[in-house]
Amino acid sequence: MTYVDCMIAAVPTANKQTYIDHARMAATVFKKHGALQLVENWGDDIPEGEVTSLPMAVKCKPDETVVCSWILWPSKEVRNAGMQAVMEDPDMAGEMPFDGKRLIYGGFETILES
Repeated sequence: MTYVDCMIAAVPTANKQTYIDHARMAATVFKKHGALQLVENWGDDIPEGEVTSLPMAVKCKPDETVVCSWILWPSKEVRNAGMQAVMEDPDMAGEMPFDGKRLIYGGFETILES
């Protein structure tokens, strides 16, 4: 089964196009190193929570938008090798258009594909 990396971040709303441009470049790099697909989603209906929420999780500021991304890999093994190669790829050396300290991410084993 496939393997998925999921990321949630707060991106300055004014940087939307910069983020899209960065994501396009990153998608090319990730695919070069084995990823099957990279999907970026700009927050549209993200409710504030009382106890937990996506905005709380990334300490989203009023001038920021929550973004959800995922990368689909053929397997965890391909992901592990691919992620290492991506981190060493010179095309990824630039600044990210958001605060990486507030990025939440994790790898997920696929348990159902329908």
